[in-house]
Parts: sequence; structure tokens; C-alpha cells
Amino acid sequence: MNIKKVALVTGGVRGIGRAVALRLAAPDTAVIATHVNPASSGAEETLKLLKEKAGAAEVQCWAAEDSRAARGQIEDIAARYGRLDILVNNAGLTRDGLSVRLSDEDWHKVLEADLFSAFACSRAAARIMMKQRGGRIINLSSVVAFTGNVGQVNYSAAKAGLLGLTRSLALELAGRGVTVNAVAPGFIETDMTAGLDGKVRAQFMERIPAGRLGRPEEVAEAAAFLAGDGAAYITGQTIHVNGGLYL
Repeated sequence: MNIKKVALVTGGVRGIGRAVALRLAAPDTAVIATHVNPASSGAEETLKLLKEKAGAAEVQCWAAEDSRAARGQIEDIAARYGRLDILVNNAGLTRDGLSVRLSDEDWHKVLEADLFSAFACSRAAARIMMKQRGGRIINLSSVVAFTGNVGQVNYSAAKAGLLGLTRSLALELAGRGVTVNAVAPGFIETDMTAGLDGKVRAQFMERIPAGRLGRPEEVAEAAAFLAGDGAAYITGQTIHVNGGLYL
């Protein structure tokens, strides 16, 4: 097994996460995608697709916001493959609701899954990447981190928090050859947007200068660029993939 790079993508069995995992897959690369639902049908399909492209492929079931699990799994990956080169923090969820009606549980759940998970995984990965004097950490933020969104105060706050996390980690890790950047997608064709009411979908489309929703693969291209050798001098930055929705 001639593995030269190892990539971990949290929340990597569907939507944007799966697209990123597949984009990073190559004959010399091991790709590990995580999920939290043991009954997920997407996990088996993702593993099959990854095996077709990657030198090694795994799908693991653990919660990225569980710091003990994150550290244990990440250390295990590095021990088995001898390295960890790329971490993509994509895991997250939504619990939408107007702020005056939002429960404490829904606030904390989203902040844990979308923000703390990225910190927990980055902390564990950074220890490994600093020792090997190289690595890429990529955080999946969102356009709503910049624009806000009605009914998503928790999600918007978490995704905005990722930007501060990105910049601070970038400053801390740059001297060891580790870059930390973010990708902020706009409205993308995923399971979430597929369930939108036709009227709501039309309203979204009116706001996007490009006149269409983005594709997960287009977000994956931005992540792959940041993960590549050509982005070695880029850190603490955010790439917007939103069709002009936020300029």
C-alpha cells in the first residue's frame, strides 16, 4: 500500500462531505469519512465509491463533537497510516427556529455539532501535524456566517465562530507548516435544499446572481485546492462558493 497522504473528512458520507471525500480520493491517498448514524445507507455507498478511487478507504461512525472519541480515532488513524495530512471539518447539523422560541437544547446542540466538533478534531489533528511539520485543516463554514439568516441564529453563530477558530488556529500553526482555512458555501444542492418548498426555493433563486444553486462538487473543488500543495502559502482565509450571493 503506497499511501503518501491521509485525509479525514468528518460528516463525509453525504452531501458536501461526500463530495469532498471523493474529490480528495486518489491512488496514493487514504480517505477516512465519518458519520454518526449507524443505520445510514449513505455510509455503505460512500465506502464503495471511495474504494474505487482511493488507495485506502474507511468509513467510521463516531461523533466529531465527542472530544474523547475524536482524539482517540484521530490518533489511531495517524498510528496506522503513519501520518495525517488533511482534516476537513464538515460535520454539523441544523435545528432551525426563531430566536425567541429557540430552546437551550437546540442552541447547544448546534454549537456543539457545528463549532465544538471542529475545535475538538482540529486540536487532536494539530498535535500530529505539528510533529510532522505539515498539514491542512479546512473548516466548512457558510454564507450565513456573513449574512445571518432568519430562523438560524444558532447555525449562523456556529458558522461565524468557525471563522474565528480558523484565523486563530492559522496564527498558532503557521510556523509548523500547517495551514488552516475555511470554505463558505452558499445554497447548495443537498438533501437539505432538496426538501425546500417550491416557493421558498424560488425565493432563494432570486437572491443568487448566478441564477442557480451550487453543486457539492463545486464546494469540493475549493476544499481540494486548499488541501493541495499549491495552497501552502494560504492560511487564515475563507473561500466563498455562493454564486455571487455574498460579495
